[in-house]
Amino acid sequence: MSVAPRELVGYCGLYCGACGIRQGRIRQAVENLRKVVSAYGFDKAAPELAKWEPAFGHYAEFEKVLDGFAKLLGNCPGCVAGGGDPGCVVRQCCKQKAYATCAECGEMDTCEKLARSPSGLEDLRRIRVVGAGRWAEEMQKRVDAGYCQLDDTVR
Repeated sequence: MSVAPRELVGYCGLYCGACGIRQGRIRQAVENLRKVVSAYGFDKAAPELAKWEPAFGHYAEFEKVLDGFAKLLGNCPGCVAGGGDPGCVVRQCCKQKAYATCAECGEMDTCEKLARSPSGLEDLRRIRVVGAGRWAEEMQKRVDAGYCQLDDTVR
């Protein structure tokens, strides 16, 4: 099911369509790792390998962690639809104030809740100028061209 870009604007000014989790990067990484592990037989050889490397004795737990990644982070509906951090203080604040985004708040530029996301603050300033709908369309064009926020944080 396709979602309109405007529906993927997070309260904090992040664009959920550019999120590596929403784009399926976690799910794909888990699938790729499983393929490599299986192709080299590590899944079957774990008990024998544990003799030389004790960590392989925990292979069953490793599989459960991979399952957990795929389940928890494999298909996020986006912030406004209930995805992301359930305890997000920014989401809670916006909902309490009935704001679609922090761009509507007069305290945005000095808000401690937003301090951990300087790029989000820049995006919120852009949302103030052009509106959430147009900003979302701009972001979706970047996503369509291959952009992912994860690329900004993992180098």
